[in-house]
Formats: sequence, C-alpha cells, structure tokens
Amino acid sequence: MSFSQIDNHWLVGARACLSPHHNQRPDSNDISLLVIHNISLPPGQFDGPYIEQFFQGHLDPAEHPYFAEIASLRVSAHLLIRRDGSVIQFVPFSARAWHAGASCFDGRQQCNDFSIGIELEGTDTHPYTDQQYQSLAAITQTLMQYYPAITRDRITGHQHIAPGRKTDPGAAFDWKKLHALI
Repeated sequence: MSFSQIDNHWLVGARACLSPHHNQRPDSNDISLLVIHNISLPPGQFDGPYIEQFFQGHLDPAEHPYFAEIASLRVSAHLLIRRDGSVIQFVPFSARAWHAGASCFDGRQQCNDFSIGIELEGTDTHPYTDQQYQSLAAITQTLMQYYPAITRDRITGHQHIAPGRKTDPGAAFDWKKLHALI
C-alpha cells in the first residue's frame, strides 16, 4: 500500500479505528511536527489486539499484570504501524491525539497541540521491520505534502521532546534509514 493520499484528515489505505482519547486542537491549522513513538503490549510482545484496545479505552486489566498499571490511562496516537507495515488510524490528523504528554519542541510546550503522533509496534531495543520503515516513509512524505509545516527538521522522537521521561522510539530506530527513504 502506498499511503499517498489523505481524505478529510484520514490516511487513505489505513484501517480506521476511532479512539475516544482525542480532542480539538487549539488551532486546527497548526500541524507542524511529526513525533515517532513505539509501543508493544504486553511489553516486548507483538501482533496482539491490546494496542487497539488500549487506545480505545477497552484494555482489560485482568488479561496481563502490566495492564492493571495502564488500563485507566487515556492515550492515543494518530497512527499505529504494525510489524507487517499495515496501518491503523485512531484519530483524524485535524484533531489532537493524546500521545506526547508533557513535552517541548523548539521551545514550544505541549506538542500534542501541533503534532501528529505515529506509533511503531516495537520496543526501544528490538529492530524495526523494513515494512515499518517503508510505510513510515510513505506516510511521512504524504504528511509533508498535506501539512507543509512538517519538514525534515520537524520529525522527531518522543525521547527528544520528553527527555528523561520517555525513551522511544529508542536506540533500535534507524533515523538515517528513515531520512534516506524520505
């Protein structure tokens, strides 16, 4: 899938799975940052239904001990890129997804207000797949076209906007590879 079009702030080709964990941006025209994250639920395990359940507020705390710690959190991202490169969209790009938390980029606080958050199914230390890089690169190019304030120097990791608090996408993420693909 090429992921080369956006229709009404939804990525064409992504599966839609609306999260209730979003709200209106302070300025819907201010979309100027792309933040890369990682997630796996349970930690270090891939391909289950739990990330979708978490972003939709339906994670069952009885299914895994770790889930009891996080089930009450209200978290989302705009997109999730699975290990096979498939993409799920949880929040339209025009809305504020709750992915960055306390954060700062280029002197500006509250990155959720002006960013798009993309989660990669993975961990800080486990290599990401070629399919994920291909999907991420195609999506990044499309986002840069539709939201021109997102430029190459406005693509960052969660670890960079929340240092000391967050570590993702981690040492396993190959920034050079992504930049070469876009």
